Order: sequence, then structure tokens, then C-alpha cells
Amino acid sequence: MRGVFASLGIVTIDSDRVGHLVLTPGGSAFPQVARRWPEVVRDGQIDRTALAAVVFANPEELATLESITHPRIFDTIRHRVEEVAGSVVVEIPVLRHGLGEDWGRIVVDSRDETRLERAMNRGMSKKDAQDRIARQPSRSEWLAAADLVIPNHGSENELHSTVMTLIPKL
Repeated sequence: MRGVFASLGIVTIDSDRVGHLVLTPGGSAFPQVARRWPEVVRDGQIDRTALAAVVFANPEELATLESITHPRIFDTIRHRVEEVAGSVVVEIPVLRHGLGEDWGRIVVDSRDETRLERAMNRGMSKKDAQDRIARQPSRSEWLAAADLVIPNHGSENELHSTVMTLIPKL
């Protein structure tokens, strides 16, 4: 989705990329995550696949990781947004974010089957993709939270066309 908005000249911030940044050596969440889950540290770095296997298997572990990383991720995002003059799109894959309730929420909607297929096309096993989807808010929860819904059931070109028609209305 970031690519679509960026291609239209809109500054985008991907919270997943910020999440990767805070977990790198020297990142603000690295020391606490490395202490909490030393078994996922490999060659001085956090093995994100190993960390995901631990936290997505246990909701309490996931909540602990989020309590460590989310404040740092949202602080970084806030600072980046403050540096931009004009519109900014922040991609956040969580319903309850730490940016404040005055932010408009655009939800890019896909059927669960489509989400599963796309995750598997990115190299995730079917079981891992199903586990992650099961731990996330349901499609109906996302839709209920939306100020605007962008359908994403087809190709990337179809998504781009839809976004092109919406941009002037934002």
C-alpha cells in the first residue's frame, strides 16, 4: 500500500519498517527484547522469525513484545510526522495505536482468503499465516473502525486505480 501512496507523492511511513528499526542492534527496543527472549538473538541480532514463532504462539508473549516495542514505534512515527509539511499516510497494522484518536483511519480491506494467499506468496507457511491472522483483529473489527475503506480484493493495478480516485477526496 505504501508504494501506491508514495507513487502519488504522498509521504508514507510504514510502522513495520519502524518496528524493524527499533529491533536492530542499537535500536531502542533491542536491549529489552534481547534480555526478555535471549533465545532469539543470533549473531548479535534479533532473529525476527524466531521471535515471531515465540510471540505468535502465545498471546501473553505477544502482549509483552507489544508493550516493549509499540511505545518506541509510535514515538518514532510521531517524530517523523512532525518533520513533514503536508499530508502523511502512516501504515499501522493494529487497531489500537499510540498516535491518538484524532487520526483518521483508512482501512485497506481484503478477504481473509486473500490475506492468507498473499502471506503465503511472501514466503510464510500456511500455518504461520493462519496463526498470525487469527491473532489479529477480525475483518469486521477493522471495517467497524474505519473512517474510509479501500477495497483490495484484486490486483495491484486495481488498488492503484481505486486510490487515485480517492486521493482528491482526502
